[in-house]
Amino acid sequence: MAEHHSGPVEMGAPMDYPEHEKTYNFFINAAKFGTLFCVALLVAMAAGFFTSAGFFSAVLLFIILNVAGFILLR
Repeated sequence: MAEHHSGPVEMGAPMDYPEHEKTYNFFINAAKFGTLFCVALLVAMAAGFFTSAGFFSAVLLFIILNVAGFILLR
């Protein structure tokens, strides 16, 4: 049969809110900078493959985009 409790019902251990905040901030930063990396890679690949820029120019563009994005997204 169902048990009837009176009083507060606690599910498991108490929450560690500072740890939750650290995990959430890490996830947001990882998603943000992972997206930056993927976009910079795609733009550099497009510049390297579909223009006459060449490999070294595409690598330089990739580095510049990552540095600029890192500064803007901080």
